[in-house]
Amino acid sequence: MKAKEILAFFNTLNANNNRDWFHAHRAEYDELRADFEAGIAKAITMIASFDPSIAHLQVKDTTYRINRDIRFSNDKSPYKTHLGAYIAAHGKKALHGGYYIHLENDNCLLACGNYYLPTHILNACRWEMVNNVDTLRECVDNEQFKEVFQDNLGNQPRLKTCPHGFPKDFPYVEFLKMKDYCMWVNVSNDFFEGDGWLKEAERVFKTAKPFMDFINNVIDDYE
Repeated sequence: MKAKEILAFFNTLNANNNRDWFHAHRAEYDELRADFEAGIAKAITMIASFDPSIAHLQVKDTTYRINRDIRFSNDKSPYKTHLGAYIAAHGKKALHGGYYIHLENDNCLLACGNYYLPTHILNACRWEMVNNVDTLRECVDNEQFKEVFQDNLGNQPRLKTCPHGFPKDFPYVEFLKMKDYCMWVNVSNDFFEGDGWLKEAERVFKTAKPFMDFINNVIDDYE
């Protein structure tokens, strides 16, 4: 991808976030978005090689509009200043987790997992961990998982204490405290430049997939 050009465009948009400026530069945006989407097409092919459940997706199923929903926001800037793609087998709005690619100045990342689970499903996932601790251990207590995600595990949104009704002495109690089951890796602004990023993205997503599958197996009972 032309990541440097994409981020430079959004850096300028951030300083000129109004409709007049955007419409005057719409052709440039369309060209850069097309380049981003070409990269996402390659990512879908790459992910499908180890997760066939997403093979049916087209790029349009994974990307978002640039227009912000400003109806309930104090920030009335009309446009987003990032590009993202959520490659999820059940769709962008489903609870079933997927793979996320995000380009934003000083906030580029790769992520995999589930966000905003309703409380009853979140608790069902927690009980699945308690009742199947050996499977959980295989997913998260290995060198590859720790190497890739250790730096961000402590930044996960979580409860201060073990959730009510769950065993406080559970060996992986920090996972019971989590409010989201999403693993992510922050990457540099130039990470997505060219095609070399696909190999590292494959490593990150493959590492996160067993834990995501563990959680998705619970979620799928509710969707």
